[in-house]
Amino acid sequence: MLFASGVLAMLLGSCATGGYPGAYGSPNMGGPLPEVRAADIASEPSGNFYYGRRYFVKKTRFWGYLRKPRQSANTARLVVFNESKKRNPDRLPEEGPPGKRYGFDQNYEYKIYGYYTGDKVYEVNSNQILPEFMLTGYELVDRNRGWLFSPRDHYNPQYINLRPAL
Repeated sequence: MLFASGVLAMLLGSCATGGYPGAYGSPNMGGPLPEVRAADIASEPSGNFYYGRRYFVKKTRFWGYLRKPRQSANTARLVVFNESKKRNPDRLPEEGPPGKRYGFDQNYEYKIYGYYTGDKVYEVNSNQILPEFMLTGYELVDRNRGWLFSPRDHYNPQYINLRPAL
């Protein structure tokens, strides 16, 4: 009976995280209350840059979400970087030791410098047409920003499950 209740608890726990125990980290990715995040965004420095949040999903080639300073993450756009002027922050091999491979910076926040080219890029693995952004520079802002769009966010490295609210 003890074994059955343990299995039931494990199954119920896995349902809360999408079916794979431990695959997504904490249920809400951590982070502040929505009111605190909104106040942080309202008071953040502005300038000729974007705030970028790295969003890594295996086998995809988009970089992550960009938003203008002082605008909610719900205004963010998923982009593909054109790296002809500057390589993206995690331009590393896909296989390698943890922390030294492509996607190591999942959910890091950066100041991203550059501009939208006006071109669209077909990202074959996610079957999306996304805006192209010419990357000219970046600065790391935070390695542990927490949730992206909502405190209910769950990260899954296997598929796109984090999108702005419409």
